[in-house]
Amino acid sequence: MTETPVKRRRKRDRGASRGQVGQPRAPFILRKLGTFNILGEEGLSLIEENADTILAETGMEFVEDPEILEIFANAGCDVDGTRVRFERGFCRKTIQATAPKQFMQHARNPANSVQLGGDATVLCPSWGPPFVHDLDRGRRYATFEDFQTLVKLHHTIPWLHHSGGVVCEPVDLPANKRHLDMLYAHIRYSDRPFMGAFIGAERAGHALDMARIVFGAEYVAENPVLYCVSNTNAPLVMDAHMSGALKTYARAGQPVATAPWVLTGAMSPCTVAGTMAQVLAEALACLTLAQLVKPSAPVLMGSFASTMSMQSGAPTFGTPEAGQMVLAAGQLARRLGVPLHTVGTLSASKVPDAQSQQEATWGLMMSMFAGANLINHATGWLEGGLVTSFEKTMIDADLCGKLARFFDGIDLSENAQAMSAIAATGPGAHFLGSEHTQANFMSALFRPETPDNNAYEHWEAAGSLDTAQRANGLWKKHLEAYEDPGLDPAIDEELQAYIAQRKSETPDMDYF
Repeated sequence: MTETPVKRRRKRDRGASRGQVGQPRAPFILRKLGTFNILGEEGLSLIEENADTILAETGMEFVEDPEILEIFANAGCDVDGTRVRFERGFCRKTIQATAPKQFMQHARNPANSVQLGGDATVLCPSWGPPFVHDLDRGRRYATFEDFQTLVKLHHTIPWLHHSGGVVCEPVDLPANKRHLDMLYAHIRYSDRPFMGAFIGAERAGHALDMARIVFGAEYVAENPVLYCVSNTNAPLVMDAHMSGALKTYARAGQPVATAPWVLTGAMSPCTVAGTMAQVLAEALACLTLAQLVKPSAPVLMGSFASTMSMQSGAPTFGTPEAGQMVLAAGQLARRLGVPLHTVGTLSASKVPDAQSQQEATWGLMMSMFAGANLINHATGWLEGGLVTSFEKTMIDADLCGKLARFFDGIDLSENAQAMSAIAATGPGAHFLGSEHTQANFMSALFRPETPDNNAYEHWEAAGSLDTAQRANGLWKKHLEAYEDPGLDPAIDEELQAYIAQRKSETPDMDYF
């Protein structure tokens, strides 16, 4: 593959390890462990049949977007007002005929490009919270300064592979224009892949324009460089904001994850089997739309399915049922033949405490065992998605690193077998001073950053800090070590001129 125009224009390659703090990094995880299959053939077939029944008999609403209704009608679907119904098997056949099983999303630093599909997993930071939290300043509305700080912080974490999208919602900027500033921050302060703007065709178009400035129009026309998530309004509705972005990115050959966002008992049935039939039906309809807009458009089946409290109605995370749903989604996506987009370290906790990490660990592990290809919200998510936490970002980063090492499998190389070390050490001795230990101690075992493994007396003398307090110092240490990846001044100038022009065209508004 030819190098990107931005690489040629910069005349340098800053390397895959730029921005890390003392840890090697890979551009994505290549899982060497198998997936966990929670359903057998009978269960999978039953859910698929039920999804087809939903699409054929109930159908799905596509509102405020007449073009979509025309697209479906021209494809032979039954269009009644804004309700679209599909013949059994039509969606699966349409998707499998043209949707790619695997593709790359390219970064402006080619060493950071990511694979989407196959045995690859890409981890992304938190997305969308209007609040941020740290132990110094507490919970507060997010600002653009917070947004830029988080982009830089994420860039230092070797276990994150993607810069993400709305890592927090900078509410100090006009709602109708802040997407331009957020896109610029990802481009300027990180050289990893990033997400486009999701809300509406116009903002998606802005993201494409900016990508063309960075990569070159010809390169963008031939290669995925952005990432879009088009959520449904469960149950069984897609609005024009989401469909507009979907069409814009699909036509440009940019990846679209069509992700039903459901809480059982509210936006879907209260049972796992019923929810998964609805999730699959919504995903099939939207993936079909993307392929009808542009056959071979890169797509991912998305699933953001969790539970709710039957007592209070509040969202709940890290539950057994949420784990079952993501494992089932992984199997359904593999049978469909498209990559899986899902979510990771979700928590309803208000602070980075035991609850937050129990829920986070369960969620991220289940998504990894589901074979997810892109996991959004892999770090930082608190309060059901209302908050991005600086401390939880660092605690979750350790979890991401542990799972990356775990899914790398057991090293069975000659060096790892250590037979010469065992023979040289012999019975009754220890391996602390062996040549093998000295040669491998830096890399043989994963070294998390947040735990304290010292003796009680040492821990007490250091201030008796708990995990969140240690993480508070750690995110500041990471920011001090942040290294600017740089940006070609000509590209930077062109981006800023484009942003200024777009902002001048409309008045500021505090709503979308």
